[in-house]
Amino acid sequence: MKNKDINKLNEEQLVTEINRHNKLYWEKNSPEISDEEYDLLIRRLEEINPEHELLRKYFAPNVASIGQVKTTPDTKMISLEKTYFFDNAPKGKKSLMSWAEDRARDKEELFYIQPKYDGISANYDGNILATRGQDSNDQNVSDKIPLIELETKGYKGPLDRPARGEIVIRDDDFKNIYKKIKRKSGTAYKNSRNAVAGIMGLKDISEIKAQGAKLTLVDYNLISYSVKYKNLKSKWPEILKNIESLPYPMDGIVVKLADSNYSKSLGETAAFPRGMIAFKLAGARKKTTLKDVAWSSGKNNLTPKGVLQPVELGGVTISNVTLHNYQYLLDRDIRIGDTLTIERAGEVIPHVVNSEPGTDRISPFINECPSCSSKVEVSGVELRCTNPLCPEKIIQRLCAAVKALGIEELGEPTIRKMTKVLGVKNIKDILTLTLNDIYKLEGFKEKSATKLYNNIQNAKRTTDYQFFAALNIAGLGQTFAKSLLKKYTFNELRQLSAEQLAEIDQVGPTMSESIYKALREKSVIIDELLSLIDIENTKNSLDSVSRPTVCFTGKMPEKRSYYEKLAEENGYSPVDKVTKELDTLVVADINSNSSKIQKARKMGIKIIQLDSWLSEIEEAEKKQYRQETL
Repeated sequence: MKNKDINKLNEEQLVTEINRHNKLYWEKNSPEISDEEYDLLIRRLEEINPEHELLRKYFAPNVASIGQVKTTPDTKMISLEKTYFFDNAPKGKKSLMSWAEDRARDKEELFYIQPKYDGISANYDGNILATRGQDSNDQNVSDKIPLIELETKGYKGPLDRPARGEIVIRDDDFKNIYKKIKRKSGTAYKNSRNAVAGIMGLKDISEIKAQGAKLTLVDYNLISYSVKYKNLKSKWPEILKNIESLPYPMDGIVVKLADSNYSKSLGETAAFPRGMIAFKLAGARKKTTLKDVAWSSGKNNLTPKGVLQPVELGGVTISNVTLHNYQYLLDRDIRIGDTLTIERAGEVIPHVVNSEPGTDRISPFINECPSCSSKVEVSGVELRCTNPLCPEKIIQRLCAAVKALGIEELGEPTIRKMTKVLGVKNIKDILTLTLNDIYKLEGFKEKSATKLYNNIQNAKRTTDYQFFAALNIAGLGQTFAKSLLKKYTFNELRQLSAEQLAEIDQVGPTMSESIYKALREKSVIIDELLSLIDIENTKNSLDSVSRPTVCFTGKMPEKRSYYEKLAEENGYSPVDKVTKELDTLVVADINSNSSKIQKARKMGIKIIQLDSWLSEIEEAEKKQYRQETL
């Protein structure tokens, strides 16, 4: 959400948004927005109502507690004011240097600079290990002590002495140990923050301990730099570099007054203590060289991928980065040999933050298709192969078409075999394959060939929107096709002019022209397909309008068609894309950062783990059975 959009929100709307994002971050470990965007919401609420209780509330991850511990002033855990600017902050923003200038009584004022770890705050008094709960009491988590190693000044070993710090997983431990550790679902942890929250939320640690899981309580005072105000600006770059190189997950740096009595005398604002501040790191960033740009064929466009000099970010080696499209490269003047700043903020897919011209620069653009060597052309923001019979384009379109029709057994490797061995060129060729044709493909015996043949036959009975999506019209997927076919049958839609199409909600002039043109260019193949396929019209179908939509993503135990059929049997309408009309996204791994999950989070769509969704289905079936037997 952009700053200008946040400024339009009233107090009630801001509170709703902040509470929603707090729940996503602290309870579900699946944040939708960056720390920067969250802080904009907080700052806006502070501008409207500086006394709002939400500004003073402390949030913490949910942990499995074995009891409560009364909070004392010495162990109270607090939230800090944040800044993303060291110096020369934009108007209305506070920089670290301006904050320090306000606090320093003279040039000799001493400040402590410490890492801000991204874990769970904890205090060990020599007997009880406690983390801060979201109420007046701390939570007793002493049962987790067997998993924890302490790192404090002059000591590294079992947690056997008082310490106050942060429970984290070291970057090297996550890389070396946690690739072998599985959660109850059988999947691996995606990042160290989720792993810490997940393990601290376990009521029984015996299984995770048996797998060799290890946590670290790093003492807040283990790493601390003392700097006088007069030296802060000159020493900051070196301190920042040293802290960023530490082997711990961090999301910032804490700067505080060394004189604790003076710090306490300054008191607190409505939300933060005045004697300390957090300098937030915008994300894990590093510079590396763009070694090459690889262009790959999609069903319509060519997509560029940056090949990088490998660089490690947050414990992960990054070798590739998305470069989106032709226009992206052109606008930023990115060329092979340039130095790119790569960011992996929030443990998600890396992206380019900045580019600097290299010494020897080579154009990233190509003149010929990497698949068929035909001429390429610019179309809007994309680069496209001009050959309508480009082999790779045909394969990608076939993959998209069979997916739209629900032929789950037919993957890309088999489609490649079909084009090479059987001369398959379009979806009609696949639908007319005989059992004997499939036997000709390497690796197919009686059982596998029969199964694939039956799946192809089943695909001949389909809905109008699945058929429409299978035509591979740019920008038209199943959800969009479904919305168009609520008011028109497919045949009626074919008769509409471009102007009439443009009058349909969500279509517009550009898309209407594209649909109109495609339906006429594909007229012959459409007629041929309609002679092979049984189509169910959904025009005016109350079922298609009222049924909640559901989309599945991730590697699941059964084929996607199994879950879609189950969904239909239980009142859902399955779709294959995440749009604002989607009601529920069912995922194999709730901690994944796939493109569908990221998109659903941004749109506020309900996301649910597969096993939880199946439990809901089972419970609904039991409820229905009870009602029917009354």
